[in-house]
Amino acid sequence: MDISILTDYFDVYLEGFRGTVLSSLLALVGSFVLGALIAVFRIAPVQPLRWFGTGYVEFLRNIPLLLVVYIFYYGPSALGWPLDGFTSGTIGLAVYTSSFIAEAIRAGILAIPKGQTEAARSSGLSYAQTMLHIILPQAIKLVIPPLGNQFINLIKNSSVLTIVAGLDLMYFADIVNAETYRTFDTYIFVALFYLVLTLPLSYGVRVWERRLERKY
Repeated sequence: MDISILTDYFDVYLEGFRGTVLSSLLALVGSFVLGALIAVFRIAPVQPLRWFGTGYVEFLRNIPLLLVVYIFYYGPSALGWPLDGFTSGTIGLAVYTSSFIAEAIRAGILAIPKGQTEAARSSGLSYAQTMLHIILPQAIKLVIPPLGNQFINLIKNSSVLTIVAGLDLMYFADIVNAETYRTFDTYIFVALFYLVLTLPLSYGVRVWERRLERKY
């Protein structure tokens, strides 16, 4: 393995690393907010909301991530509102991941005793207030481990941005490979950069899971 590739092109790798981190953070926040909303829709007392939530989850979970990114890359362009690769890739990543997060949060909501919802509603809180202030905070704590796993997957899936020139780590690695023709060495260093992101998060998820096991 030629270490000079890393030292000579460290700035290029670092630029891609920044792009991956930024895209992952934006997609993480977006997917979490959207996933929580869809989870609430899926158990809402209003039937059209349940239909929408179910359709959203089933559609996105059963098509490839790459297709979702293409929809947000080519779709707006066809309507006259072109998006750059980074923006369309990040939106596609957030929307795709939100369908998996929605199912995790829904499982957490269903694990909360129904009596809490009934008590909150009898106290005068609306359905939205009950979910926001009472049910969701408890549900999210219960599903931190699966949510953490989804966030790890999100970081790895961010490599799809390279397909639409999303200025991520893989995109810049392709540039390094095109200049050096050292494919194996180039992408081994890419793997190390991804591990810098995923290993601490994976460790944190395991620690939280052990704490939950002791608590419950």
